Amino acid sequence: MPDKETPETPETPETPETMESAMLALWHDLTGAQMLQAVADGRVPHGAHHALLGLRVTGARPGRVEETWRPPEALANFAGSGVHAGYIAMVLDDACCAAGSSHGERAYPMITLNLDLDFLRAVRPGHAYTVSSELVHPGRRRMVANARVTDTDGAVVAQARASVVPDLDFAVRMRGAGAGEHAAPPHQPSAADTRS
Repeated sequence: MPDKETPETPETPETPETMESAMLALWHDLTGAQMLQAVADGRVPHGAHHALLGLRVTGARPGRVEETWRPPEALANFAGSGVHAGYIAMVLDDACCAAGSSHGERAYPMITLNLDLDFLRAVRPGHAYTVSSELVHPGRRRMVANARVTDTDGAVVAQARASVVPDLDFAVRMRGAGAGEHAAPPHQPSAADTRS
């Protein structure tokens, strides 16, 4: 009697790890700066918005984040004369939020309250740029960060100043995702606290 062959079950392709899933897995173990450095080191994948923009985190320490940016042709304005200002604003907003996130005991996403921009020179698709951000006011209620985009000659092509706040609901979502009791939100100021 011939042996019956066991039908092979098709392998289910593994779902690729996303930035969010990797950050959720490491959230309790790393500070904000360490999490961003894990992105730079490749232990946490860059987000979909990074791929869209051509943006890469290259280094982080508390209050400072460095990125490289090579905008793809798809970001060009309708005239093709440079990158659309909306994408430049998105890069600067992301950089200011990263500076805020790098300051925390945990990598909280940031919510932008205000973003002031200066477009100084054309940003060209396909060219290499450096994006640097620095937290200048690590307040308890809101933070203020500056970011700048420089070309390979060191000339500033765009800059921004942003007020950001940590997304405290993120800790609640962390607890809901089974993250445990370690996901307590950061210090919440009392009503008597007037320092911004």
